[in-house]
Amino acid sequence: MKLFLKLIVCYTIVFMGCKSESPKEKVKPIKIACVGNSITYGSGIAHREKNAYPVQLQNLLGDDYQIENFGVSGNTLLKKGDHPYWESEKYKKALSFKPDIVYIKLGTNDSKQQNRIYLDSDFETDYKALIQSFKDQNEDVRVVLLLPVPSFYEDSTAIWNPVIKNQIIPKTQKVAFDTNSEVIDLYQLFIDQPNLLPDKIHPSSLGATVIAKRLYENVIQRTDENDSRFDFSKVKDIKQSNFHGFIQTEFNYDEVSCKIVEPKHIAEGKPWVLRARFFGHEPQTDIALLERGFHIAYCDVSNLFGNYEAINRWNMFYQLMVENGFSKKVVLEGMSRGGLIVYNWAAKNPEKVACVYADAPVLDGTSWPGGKGTGKGSSTDWNNFKKVYHIASEDALTNFQGNPIHQISQIAKGGFPMLHVCGEADKVVPVDENTRIFEQKIKEAGGEIEVIYKPEVGHHPHSLENPTPIVDFILRATHRKLNFATIQAPGSEYRSGAGWKEGKGWWYQANDIDSLCQATKDLDILLIGNSITQGWGGSRTLTTHKPGQAAADLHFKDLNWVTAGISGDRTEHILWRIENGQYNTNTPKMVVLAIGVNNFPFNTADEIITGIEKVVERIETEFTTSKVLLLGPLPTSLKADTERRRKYGRIHNGIAHLSHKPSVYYENTIDHFSDENNNLNNDYYGGDGIHLKPEGYNIWGQFIREKYNELIERKN
Repeated sequence: MKLFLKLIVCYTIVFMGCKSESPKEKVKPIKIACVGNSITYGSGIAHREKNAYPVQLQNLLGDDYQIENFGVSGNTLLKKGDHPYWESEKYKKALSFKPDIVYIKLGTNDSKQQNRIYLDSDFETDYKALIQSFKDQNEDVRVVLLLPVPSFYEDSTAIWNPVIKNQIIPKTQKVAFDTNSEVIDLYQLFIDQPNLLPDKIHPSSLGATVIAKRLYENVIQRTDENDSRFDFSKVKDIKQSNFHGFIQTEFNYDEVSCKIVEPKHIAEGKPWVLRARFFGHEPQTDIALLERGFHIAYCDVSNLFGNYEAINRWNMFYQLMVENGFSKKVVLEGMSRGGLIVYNWAAKNPEKVACVYADAPVLDGTSWPGGKGTGKGSSTDWNNFKKVYHIASEDALTNFQGNPIHQISQIAKGGFPMLHVCGEADKVVPVDENTRIFEQKIKEAGGEIEVIYKPEVGHHPHSLENPTPIVDFILRATHRKLNFATIQAPGSEYRSGAGWKEGKGWWYQANDIDSLCQATKDLDILLIGNSITQGWGGSRTLTTHKPGQAAADLHFKDLNWVTAGISGDRTEHILWRIENGQYNTNTPKMVVLAIGVNNFPFNTADEIITGIEKVVERIETEFTTSKVLLLGPLPTSLKADTERRRKYGRIHNGIAHLSHKPSVYYENTIDHFSDENNNLNNDYYGGDGIHLKPEGYNIWGQFIREKYNELIERKN
């Protein structure tokens, strides 16, 4: 309880901007212990002391937290393992640290051949003893178990992924269930990203960023103040079981079979998911939402194909959930035939829907189970379909309007966002007869729908191995997605392919820029940005790729200038650099900001807009006498008619208002780099539609110099 009081104070500081009025009122930092093996320690990570995930977590959380790294390479959870964590000095130090929160990431080395023999007999017992040892030091400690990342090793005697997936992870989830500990699934975050594990087991510094961000979300997650649970006293035939580490309760309500899986800590507002059909199949999205405080619920409507009885059952169940204090807007999740009930219910209850996630959904019963199109259908299910809809004959189908595909108008008017995940090669529920036509008609009707098409994938497997895109969609729809574009953090890029000398990663680049800003007197122009800005070259000593050097020598030859561009940087990294760097040591006359393109894969247009707004606000605070030339992201996408270019346009429409600020001068440079068809000029841009050729830098340099003359020289 004491920990949660401390967290409430920190939440107030983070979200309300409050500060203690006197030193006496200052709350002690919340102590976080990161317990683990080489992955926690940071083995193999470039600049480990800056980039290991506990350090990155510290940078994200700030001074209200004290994070310590207690990772030891090669250690096992098992006491009988070849290198038990129990015998390490770091374990003793972790206990004496008496953390408020302890993240335990052990189990990877227990999958080695010499340790596997003890898994069945000792793993769960030893894990529970480890958890208890921290509770003995601090009874209020918040214990979070981190599931191991996958291994891509091919040596079955070493760290072996089948053992991690099929033994270590289920046993860890069982321990979480038995001890009521929290659990975070890191496995799913890396299973489709082997590039983040360069040696096939240890995350790179960029992989460590993935872990740090996930833990940051976990630390600051806002919970329901009352932590009020579902009242099972009004239902019958209650039976509880373990759902991947969470409590699943099965019960009957009004003679209908139902299920509810509870999170360890209920999120503020009590969000919930109502899942249709195939409960527990491909559960990775549900697990990720449980971690974030959502309830996962199920009300059986099997073999009703979304008919009136199914809708009435869901109406009844929805009312039960709302009476128990759950959110009045529910997330709907439907796989395959579950699409029928999800959308039929949504069409009748649009005001109750937060969003819809549909996976290979059936949207037209004549496609499946009817088999009236290219799919083979199912004769048994088709007969049941006609029976529950009282379709007496095939001729009666002409007037049948009971499918979601017939209710486009009502669904689109609901205003809720929709996400579909479909295999393009689906021969069971053909995409062209279901999602594609549905998507087209929803958009024509003004609805909001996004579809992830999986090439060369059939009806199975459902979902995504890494459910992050699905989870982020749901979090955004329920207004719970953290916008990391606004949360300042140092970068963690390390590759020489970023245009740097070997071994001179992000931190070296940042320090080099600081030195130049301190050394350059009478600074005329400070260029802030990413790899495109880095490409100007100048006096940077640790970069190897300088396509803009000739243009800079031509257009900036009589000026003192510094390029503060770092490859891979996004808005959050610029926020950190301005806050912690030495950029204003010699008061630049003009600051040029070109940032945002690297945010494209990670953030929506609105999130990027907010990130750029935060950067401009920070620049105004730091550079009080400088003129600011705001360029946002430079033009991107070689072709004009692409989603990437449309996203670019939305961002620029969203930041144009910043030109109203007294010291800010906004420009969209798209016309300078485009041909007569609004495509990017191939003479100026490389094949990726992002990076400039030397000729492009010449155009950009001329533009910047003209703006400098206009804003600075003519003012003097």
